[in-house]
Amino acid sequence: MAGINPKLIHIPKHQRDKMVGAVLEDSLRKQYGRKNIRVVKGDSVRVMRGEYKGVEGKVEKVNTEHATFHIEGVQREKIRGGQVKVPIHSSNVMVISLNLDDSYRSSKFQGATKAESAASSEKREEKEKKKEEDNE
Repeated sequence: MAGINPKLIHIPKHQRDKMVGAVLEDSLRKQYGRKNIRVVKGDSVRVMRGEYKGVEGKVEKVNTEHATFHIEGVQREKIRGGQVKVPIHSSNVMVISLNLDDSYRSSKFQGATKAESAASSEKREEKEKKKEEDNE
């Protein structure tokens, strides 16, 4: 396995983190109103491509330098014996359940969905119109 991608060496960590995203399952997509998400330790994912296609498990480790995950149950046997975790690239997985233990992350998703934000923007416009009418 080669080292880090030369293009990613000089990218700051907060920008590399955004590259470690995966698509959401249809039910989660409708629930949260977004198509993809940054994957964190504890999320459950399903492998969609490659040798381990169809395998589901929790993310044990996230490597932002390579945009890969180590997933429970995705292991390969070494030649001398023993098991080694196989890194799976973020583009090859689908998130099937979210780890919402982090209060910041949970508030971000439990907050306004797209439908709610559209409704709130309509209410805001109505309030602005009322203010304009009152000022006149």
